[in-house]
Amino acid sequence: MFAFHVVAPVPLGSWRRSSLGPDRLRRDNSTRWGHLRLRRSQNVNALLRIAVLISGGGRSLKNLLQRIESGELTSVEVGSVVASKTSAAGLQYAEERGIPRSVLRPKDFSHVEEFSAAISEEMDRHAIDLVVLAGWMHFYQIPSRYEGRVLNIHPSLIPAFCGQGYYGTKVHQAVLDFGAKITGCTVHFADNQFDHGPVILQRSVPVLDDDTVESLAARVFEEEKLALPEAIQMIADDRIEVRGRRVRVRGGA
Repeated sequence: MFAFHVVAPVPLGSWRRSSLGPDRLRRDNSTRWGHLRLRRSQNVNALLRIAVLISGGGRSLKNLLQRIESGELTSVEVGSVVASKTSAAGLQYAEERGIPRSVLRPKDFSHVEEFSAAISEEMDRHAIDLVVLAGWMHFYQIPSRYEGRVLNIHPSLIPAFCGQGYYGTKVHQAVLDFGAKITGCTVHFADNQFDHGPVILQRSVPVLDDDTVESLAARVFEEEKLALPEAIQMIADDRIEVRGRRVRVRGGA
């Protein structure tokens, strides 16, 4: 298993051990970022166990699985796939590989807190180290024990064209309507605001004069296929440190 350790005083909230195990840490203040370093537990051969949350075709899930299987993404395993609807085509990729999968539909819960608690319980059940929101279209209220352990990928260069209501093709339509010349994708730590947590990495693409929503979305997704596994690999390789809102990558640019 991986552990999440504080390596300096945290000015924006204190940390304490959680109930998940002796090497787990959680931060008491769930609304602000202090100084967080992610590093391996004593077992340096441990795999980073991720859960992938999807709402549709699962293209990002498929990309991650292919990169793990090809050896491009190392020290990582997918331990759970959660879909927000039974018709999510991405569930087949988990089924084909014998990966635990479940469906949690927002309409089956009375409020977002109950829905989010069910997600967190599913993560607990499969001993998940890192939660990856990959085309996940719903708000997940992150509990303190998973703070700093949830990644999101967004199809724009945050803080542009992001926030509540900006998802899928709506993002790319907004880019075209605004007349932006550059867009791209962002991988960031998720918090309990839409598209708000500290940015890990971004990749940019030009907006062409003849772009349509479809052509722009396709070009951005090609960068997403690179950005998401790159960010996960940084965490698996013990290279991420968060200071306030700034993410520092050790041993890299």
